[in-house]
Amino acid sequence: MAVEEIEHSAGGVVFKESKSGPLYLVLISKRRIWEFPKGHIEPGEDTKMAAIREVKEETGLSDLEVFDGFSFTVSYEFFKNGNRVKKDVVYYLMKTNSQTVKISDEHIGYMWLSYEKALNTLTHKNSKNLLREANSWLMALYGSWRA
Repeated sequence: MAVEEIEHSAGGVVFKESKSGPLYLVLISKRRIWEFPKGHIEPGEDTKMAAIREVKEETGLSDLEVFDGFSFTVSYEFFKNGNRVKKDVVYYLMKTNSQTVKISDEHIGYMWLSYEKALNTLTHKNSKNLLREANSWLMALYGSWRA
């Protein structure tokens, strides 16, 4: 069956600094999927604007620092109303200094996790690959971790 629809979304891999390394924010959806915050791009938005808005809406975080050098696109297909849909999601790497997360009604929980724990917690292979790329880029940027 051919793809009948294409959706475009954007999101963020959010981290905060800790003495032992970055802690990544992972959310659990109502469908019990561990993932990063993301959502549809609205008219008039570019991917970065949409990613920032979606992360703010889904996490309540407002002090987001977006790293301009990192973006990663995840593509996958699914069925909606019997139609095959291709979805492209552009993710940006974002840093916060906030401790408090206020999730939206799209999710039922969240955790701040080390790279290894986040990698083992994320549900989908695409999310794991995204985290590997983001963490590798971040480590190359910092050289070695410092907090």
